[in-house]
Amino acid sequence: MKLKDIIRFAYQASTGYPTRTLLMLLAMAIGVCSVVILSTLGDGARSYVVGQFSSLGTNLLIVLPGRSETVGGAPPLLGITPRDLTLDDAQALYHSSSIKYVAPITLGAAPVSKGRREREVTILGSTSDLFHVRQLGMAHGRFLPEGDIKRAAPVCVLGYKLKQELFGNVSPLGETIRVGDWRFRVIGVLSNKGESFGLDMKDVVVIPVASAQSLFNSSTLFRILVEAADRDVIPRAKKSVLQIIRARHDGDDDITVITQDAVLATFDRIFTTLTLTVTGIATISIAVAGILIMNVMLIAVSQRRSEVGLLKAIGAPGSQIVTLFMAEAAILSIIGAILGLGLAVIGTYLIGRIVPAMLLSIPLWSIWTAVGVAISTGLIFGVLPAMRAAKLDPVQSLSRR
Repeated sequence: MKLKDIIRFAYQASTGYPTRTLLMLLAMAIGVCSVVILSTLGDGARSYVVGQFSSLGTNLLIVLPGRSETVGGAPPLLGITPRDLTLDDAQALYHSSSIKYVAPITLGAAPVSKGRREREVTILGSTSDLFHVRQLGMAHGRFLPEGDIKRAAPVCVLGYKLKQELFGNVSPLGETIRVGDWRFRVIGVLSNKGESFGLDMKDVVVIPVASAQSLFNSSTLFRILVEAADRDVIPRAKKSVLQIIRARHDGDDDITVITQDAVLATFDRIFTTLTLTVTGIATISIAVAGILIMNVMLIAVSQRRSEVGLLKAIGAPGSQIVTLFMAEAAILSIIGAILGLGLAVIGTYLIGRIVPAMLLSIPLWSIWTAVGVAISTGLIFGVLPAMRAAKLDPVQSLSRR
């Protein structure tokens, strides 16, 4: 039997029972679609999180109060902080030649008003170095001025969204706003970008760190952002931060220094594992589709006994019967996989429109995995029906016994 005859036979056998064939194709398509979409979402989530963290800046180190070691108990708790971070700690970090910028951070919330317009807004206290560390951009005016970081200057920079709410299309430069009980003169507006973890830079008021400490009546820092002089000196910069703060805190290692590369690597491992896990779970649906193909084809064998008996009566060997049924299973698996890929492309497009912030791109490995598993499953579960058909007795089959 020639290849084209085998394909024609398998095609005619499939189209002879359209409802049965449609169910098998639908099951396989759903399985393939699930694998591709879930792997795409996992890969897209990983890229989104890594990209968002990368937007914080380059060669970044984050200095947090408190040790990262555990102190026992269930669950483990963060180590106790003997001392808080202060502006003096931040200034001392400039003594290291491996550190380029230091941006102390004080964070809080306060009512911001201009005329009759007022609402609660995130207040970010920092220095001029924050502009470089966070790679910010200006839409109008300038950022916080350089100078003594302990000077509580009454100036501020508005996020782009907040500027629109308070001033509309009017330039805010030189205007005065009220933050809590304080008055600040607007000297700049941030560009319309800059979202990061837990903080939307379009909806903040940036003021000098000393002003923020006076506003919130606190002398402590939320954290310190440090930019190393170069990517190659990040380990040295981390070591310098630990040594300087240890010397200032009477020899206590009471801070945690997180490097950007370490966080990105951790996120990458977490999301890679998550992607592979959900892809494996979705692959089970392909196996379920394979079981459906096997069960339906077992029924098909009993329905096509006379057809098989005729083939064997004219001299078709058992191997030929096996080939015909395996070809039918393979064709159904391939068509189902193609339909599944089409559904996955449509689903990915729709999800991308609903969540535009997440740039979704179907990974090539998920396509090969889904199609390969679909075809393999179809062939594996097609073996039993094919073997049963090959063992049918031609006389009994033709007599429908």
